[in-house]
Amino acid sequence: MAHLNLRRPENTEGDFYVDTTCIDCDTCRWMTPQVFHRVDDMSAVHHQPANETERLAALQALLSCPTSSIGTVEKPKDIKLGQESFPILVTENIYHCGYHSEKSYGAASYLIQQPEGNILVDSPRFTPPLVKRIEEMGGIKYMYLTHRDDVADHQKFAEHFQCQRILHVDEISTGTRNVEIQLSGAEPFTLQPDVLIIPVPGHTKGHTVLLYKNKFLFTGDHLAWSETQQQLIAFHNVCWYSWAEQIKSMRRLADYSFEWVLPGHGRRFHADVDTMRQQMHKCIELMVDESQ
Repeated sequence: MAHLNLRRPENTEGDFYVDTTCIDCDTCRWMTPQVFHRVDDMSAVHHQPANETERLAALQALLSCPTSSIGTVEKPKDIKLGQESFPILVTENIYHCGYHSEKSYGAASYLIQQPEGNILVDSPRFTPPLVKRIEEMGGIKYMYLTHRDDVADHQKFAEHFQCQRILHVDEISTGTRNVEIQLSGAEPFTLQPDVLIIPVPGHTKGHTVLLYKNKFLFTGDHLAWSETQQQLIAFHNVCWYSWAEQIKSMRRLADYSFEWVLPGHGRRFHADVDTMRQQMHKCIELMVDESQ
């Protein structure tokens, strides 16, 4: 819960504010850039919501903040509207779950809704309003975990939905030793005819990405769009296993076709296949330059 006495002076005057517990995870800024921006390594409100659309977006960011660092001066009577808006439709049958977890430093989680069973990509916070909405949308058949950093409340989701979790064996720890489907090796794994899990060692040893319909790529912490650099990037400063291996993984990934990059950290990116391929090669060139 945000504290008014910790309200940052960088916030513009008005109802919404960010307090000094902000961890600079970027969640509110990419979700609701019309309201939030970055000042001195933390988020702040630069524009108070001016209409119902902006207010709903601000409430969604408030609910998604992993550290509850966003608050309102007046208790929001319309908070239920924000709660009921999750998961938020991104496109087609892809939804952003919101409710980011501090355990994964605010990583995004997604829900793929499909008749044969929904797939939850990485773990949001296990919170009753979100759980209820996911139940209404058909529950969870598989919980796919990209890597060890973004597992958050996986155990609670598994117990509640009786879903099968998927994680590479090189990412298994004490907290994930009971994961039902443990992948191994470096070869892609076909979960369903239109769902391919691709090992991409680098950020961590057993990191994988999920390619859905040769269109949607869920990338965890392997690949994301940088708003400041205006291109696809990998995160060199948080590469925990091997930058050289991550470059190799990125080169293999560039051979696949996709139109969406949906990361855990960083920004989403959507483009046609040719533009995406060009962006992938730019990313690889930048990674090689950063390794020298």
